[in-house]
Amino acid sequence: MSAAPVVVLIGPMGVGKSTVGQLLAERLGVGYRDTDDDIVAEQGRTIAEIFVDEGEPVFRAIEKQAVQRALTEHDGVLALGGGSILDDDTRALLAGQRVVYLSMDVEEAVKRTGLNAARPLLAVNPRKQWRELMEARRHLYEGVATAVVTTDGRTPEEVTQAALDALELKDA
Repeated sequence: MSAAPVVVLIGPMGVGKSTVGQLLAERLGVGYRDTDDDIVAEQGRTIAEIFVDEGEPVFRAIEKQAVQRALTEHDGVLALGGGSILDDDTRALLAGQRVVYLSMDVEEAVKRTGLNAARPLLAVNPRKQWRELMEARRHLYEGVATAVVTTDGRTPEEVTQAALDALELKDA
């Protein structure tokens, strides 16, 4: 029998999936894994470099494999890259999982990420591109989410508690 994560975190870049994921893992007494970290370790280069060198379709194929692997190998808290939910197969694999969509508005995104050039999909007009990305993705995030937790104006600890409450999970 394969493992399954106790919680899967999804949401846009910069929403705090890594920070909240690590806090959730601590609170639940389980391990933490991030598919973006898996990709960087496996590929030996940053996600931005993969985008620049190979293009988005190649990156998405690599990402899809990383997500599929992590969903069957990891039994703790799993954070997925912001665009991973674009893939139909990935969304199908998330059905039946405890998925928390961490959401934020564009102003919060600007504050958190500075919408910087290290984010390859936001290189030209960051605010406009972030809004367009979210318009294209929001329904996908919501479609696979068991719970939606807004992060606007909240500390990572508050978001972590809100996620635990939403899923009715108890601390370890």
